This record gives sequence, C-alpha cells and structure tokens, in this order.
Amino acid sequence: MEIVHISAECYPMAKAGGLGDVVGALPKYQNELGHVAKVVMPMYRTKFLYDNEWELVHEGGQALGNHWFKYSVIKEKTNKLGFDLYLIDINGVLDREKIYGYDDDTERFVSFQLAVCDWMSRWQHKPDIIHCHDHQAGFIPFFCKHVYAFRYQLADIPTVFTIHNGQYQGQFSWDKYYLIPAYDTWNWGYLDWNNDINPMASAIKCAWKVTTVSPNYMEELRHSAAGLEALFEYEKGKCSGIINGIDTEVWDPATDPYLIKNYDSKSVAEGKAVHKTELVKQFGLDPNKPLISFIGRLVDEKAADLLPEAISQSVYQYGGKTSFLILGSGNPYVESALADMNKSLRGYVNSYIGYSESLSHVIYAGSDFLLMPSRVEPCGLNQMYALRYGTIPIVRNVGGLKDTVIDYGEPDGFGLTMEQSSVGDIAYAVGRAIELFEKKPNQFATIREQIMAIDHSWTTSAAKYIELYQSLS
Repeated sequence: MEIVHISAECYPMAKAGGLGDVVGALPKYQNELGHVAKVVMPMYRTKFLYDNEWELVHEGGQALGNHWFKYSVIKEKTNKLGFDLYLIDINGVLDREKIYGYDDDTERFVSFQLAVCDWMSRWQHKPDIIHCHDHQAGFIPFFCKHVYAFRYQLADIPTVFTIHNGQYQGQFSWDKYYLIPAYDTWNWGYLDWNNDINPMASAIKCAWKVTTVSPNYMEELRHSAAGLEALFEYEKGKCSGIINGIDTEVWDPATDPYLIKNYDSKSVAEGKAVHKTELVKQFGLDPNKPLISFIGRLVDEKAADLLPEAISQSVYQYGGKTSFLILGSGNPYVESALADMNKSLRGYVNSYIGYSESLSHVIYAGSDFLLMPSRVEPCGLNQMYALRYGTIPIVRNVGGLKDTVIDYGEPDGFGLTMEQSSVGDIAYAVGRAIELFEKKPNQFATIREQIMAIDHSWTTSAAKYIELYQSLS
C-alpha cells in the first residue's frame, strides 16, 4: 500500500508542535510494516534543508486566482528519515524560515495544496491513500473530488484527514473565493462553514475518513470544537480517534545521545539522579526536593497562564517543599511573570524561556514529575515521553491525557490527575506529588520502574491507521 502524507510540518525538517513529531514518525513505522509511506511538505528555509542533499523530481505551475506561480518538487536523496521526504518550493511564498505567522499564510498554504494536487495528478500511477494533516492540508479532499483540474485523476483515491488540533481551522472570508480553483459552484457548501471558507470543515465534509489523535479528543470535539460541534456530530459515522505514538528510537533513555548517562528501568534511580543533579546545579534548585517540570508552549491551551500563580501558591502553601522548572516560550505576560519569579522565588523556581531539544531530553530524564494542566490536549506526547523516562505525569483529565494517564489512586494507576485547569487543582495535585515523593518512597520508586515499560510506540498506532486505510480499498 502506498500512502502519501501531506502536512505543514515534519520533524526534523520543520516542527512547531506535536504535528511535526507525528508526521516525522508515523510514515517510518508504516514503512516498517511493509508499506510505502511518503511525506510532502513546504520547502521552508531550515537548517535541515541546508544540511542535506536533494534532487529535483518535478517542476510545474498553477494559478492562484489571477496569479500564475511556478513550483518545484525536491526529494531528500538518502531516505535517512526512514521514508521519502518531498518538499514543495514556491518562490516568494514558501521560501521562508518560519512555518507560520505571516500575513499571507492563507495564500501560502492554498498555493502549497494546489501544487501538491497538480503534481500528484501528473503521476504515472496512483497512490492508495492520500493522508492530509490539519487545516493546512484541509482543501486537498475537496480539490481531489471537485476541482476540474484534478478530479479526473484524483477523485477515486481515498482521502483521510487527521485533526491534530481542532481549535485552528484556517477559515477566511468569502472575499477570497478567487483563491479556490475552478469547480462546480453547486458544491460551494463543501467549503462553507458559518459564512466563511473553512478548510478544516471542508476536509471533514469531503474526506473519506476523519481521525483525531486520541479517542477521547474525538468525543470532546462533538461538544467543544470552536464552532464545528454540529459538523462533528453530523459526520460522526466516519470519524474515529487513534492515539498517537512516540518514536521509541528517538525517545529512549537507554540510547539517548542527549543524556549524560543512559539508563533503563533497572537503573532508573541512578540514571535519573545524575540528570537531576545536573539540572538543580544549572538552575539553582534543591536536589533533595521533588523536581516538577513543565515543558511546552506558554499558551492558554496548555494553561500556562495559570502557572505563575499556581507555582507561587504551591511554594507558600507547602513551605517550599518542591522545586519547579519551566521550559518554553509563548505568552509575553507569562514569560515576564516567570522571569520575575526566577528572582522573587529564587531557589524554588527557575525557567528557560525558549526551546532547546537537548535540554528537554535532560529535563525528562532528571525530573521527578511532569506537569500538564492543559485546557485542551488533543493527544499529548509529553506525558508519553515522561513515562518513557521514568517521570511521573501530573495531568488534567482531558483529551489524550485522559486516554494515557491513570491516577495512581486507581487500580493499575501510575500518574496524578486533576479534573479542572485551575490554580487550586494544580496546587492540590502538587501537594499529592509531594506526599508521594516524601511519604511513599517505595511506591514512588515502583511507579517509576513500571511506567518505563508502558508501550506507547508508533507500531500499534501505525497498524491501526493501516487497518483504517484498508477499510477504504
């Protein structure tokens, strides 16, 4: 079976979040199952682009409204990622360093999708599945089915659309209707939602199957989906949730090149102690206290706006019995508040504003607990990384966190959960973590060993996607 994944992100070429991790891993595991999976994405000007060798495989052109643009397709030569990676380049549109955040993002990603469909329509053979990821690839199911230039070649190829985050839908005004290539205007309703052109809504309507990155998140979207709730309810028959996996070759404390000392479940106490010692030394924290860390974007979805108050309350409420370490960037207010706390609560709290891949690995290895009080978490990968490294997750019961973490107070439980994203719930969960660390050291040690054996590899998830594809053939 040949699968073409289309995405705005793919690690290590370009990554802004979990989407990049998924698209950088899923195709590799599908190939290991005996299939042929490929990735097509924009050719941003990133370090990975310049550090690797490429070959030109196609050149073409398409119209974006009244503007005719030329595009080229290049392929990474060595298959070093475990799958073929193709990049679409459009001068003046995709040749930028950042993935998102430009005023013309709508035009950028529509032109990207036009180029992808034009290229695929010229293939000598047809792939078995076109798998589109998030709204930046959301028009492709519509283009394949209804656009005159593509439908004769692509309409009978099954399309799958995966929603990694339903809050970002890419909608824009009908004033830009000219961006959509010629189609039978009787089908305008496939593009429309609430009087806007909405690529995510279009994909949900037009794709043969729709998935999200966890079963619980799919259920949540029927009740909270930034305005698409009725559509998810109507289309629920073709929707399902498949939990993400993690790349257990990249995220393996036994072989991780970022770690000071590699370890496994048998040497977890010693291995984690080495990294905790390094972290508390680097950030001026107490090695004898439980280390609770947060890794991620400092945005409201992650409840990062609650962190300054929740951490301050926890420090005072529990007499400074724990240390906090934050790695991330985002909301300037949160960044500023954390920077102030580095001074006012010195010795109890510290943060690294920005992102460092190497530091994140060391934090997973050296922390006792990982805090994820998210308001929205479609799947979450950080809690799976934490488990892999013997770090106990503290999470809110939402989305994929609910699917992957069971409170240690329940049968077969191993984490700490909270019901709400609130300062009080976070502080209460911190108190439970301190109690587990201080008063139940044997249970704490047992949990650390057990969680490292939990299998969240991509092998199982990749097989579920293959089953989904096969149901469409």
